[in-house]
Amino acid sequence: MSSGKKILLGVTGSIAAYKALDLASRLRKKGHQVTAVMTKSACQLVGPASFESLTGNPVALELFPKQKPQQIEHISLAQWADLVLIAPATANFLGKAANGIADDLLTTVALAATVPILIAPAMNVNMWQSRAVQENLKKLKSFGWKIIEPESGRLACGDIGKGRLASLETIEKAIQEALYPSRQLAGIPVLITAGRTEEDIDPVRTITNRSSGRMGYALAAEAEARGARVTLITGPADINPPQVHHLVKVKTVEQMSQAVKKHLPLNRALVMTAAVADFKPSKTSVQKIKRGPGTLNLKLEPVSDILAQASKNNKKHALLIGFALESQDLLANARKKLISKNLDLIVANGPKTIASGKIQATLLEPKGRAVKLSLMGKSKLAGIILDKLDELLKKREENPNAR
Repeated sequence: MSSGKKILLGVTGSIAAYKALDLASRLRKKGHQVTAVMTKSACQLVGPASFESLTGNPVALELFPKQKPQQIEHISLAQWADLVLIAPATANFLGKAANGIADDLLTTVALAATVPILIAPAMNVNMWQSRAVQENLKKLKSFGWKIIEPESGRLACGDIGKGRLASLETIEKAIQEALYPSRQLAGIPVLITAGRTEEDIDPVRTITNRSSGRMGYALAAEAEARGARVTLITGPADINPPQVHHLVKVKTVEQMSQAVKKHLPLNRALVMTAAVADFKPSKTSVQKIKRGPGTLNLKLEPVSDILAQASKNNKKHALLIGFALESQDLLANARKKLISKNLDLIVANGPKTIASGKIQATLLEPKGRAVKLSLMGKSKLAGIILDKLDELLKKREENPNAR
């Protein structure tokens, strides 16, 4: 999973339109939300149903659909997107876009968009080299649009030359650079914990919680996108982990504790999002516990506090960021944890955020005021937390004793 950006994929009537299906699939696998906008010519080459199936979103086709939407569609789509990608882009689309012609849904969306716009042209070599196309490309570049140049090779018509759609890897790299231009955490090793822990009662029953892992995975994906070398220590979760520099899978509190102890000295920061059990059974039954006529008394004992131990053993003074999920006295209890565990930042939130895609949180620093944030997606909060992490790292570099 990535940081969950929203990508509007425009598909025009090039023979390379079928490659946009693979591109949409790859973007989804990276955690992005994708909505396809297709021209009439594109629909002659690839069925809209294929894009709908791969993206999980309805395909936008007409500027004036028969069933009128509640919102003005070209405006709502332009406002929805974090990035607009036209792949493949025909010479016809380039000409319209360069000259402000908006006579269909895709050209209208492109004209209304205020986010980065990437264009991946695909056409015959002679069309690509024509003066008209080259002049249109110059215009689009002057607008700030990024052109992903086509490759050279054998074209669909049999000619050999420049005009083949850029490789999907090249397009994905351009998307990454457009979405994350600063790479502000480039090369910085960051340790993130995520998911939940499980403590066995017997071979079939366990003590756990309802944490989905979404917050930690969003942080890991966003940190990787910003160039960090992420080590992700994860317990069980409801979704697949993102691609990171180093992935460590654990199950119990003890396993997570040992993994944090091992990796903390190698990292500049620890972000502890994992929902860790506070107690475990004093004894684990080797056999399944059978139903009986009487009550069952389950004896529990406290487990080690991973973040407190990390703070105590933090010999290299890594930044420590924790989370506090509280059902009452949220800010008071969060500040108590912040101070007692000697953290640089704590993110306080209530139990309603468990297993949800959205979160309302408050950020607290040792000497700063509480910053209450609005309800937002966990990917957006991940970006805010990492902005703060970057700020704290820079302060630490300027003054090693700063808190």
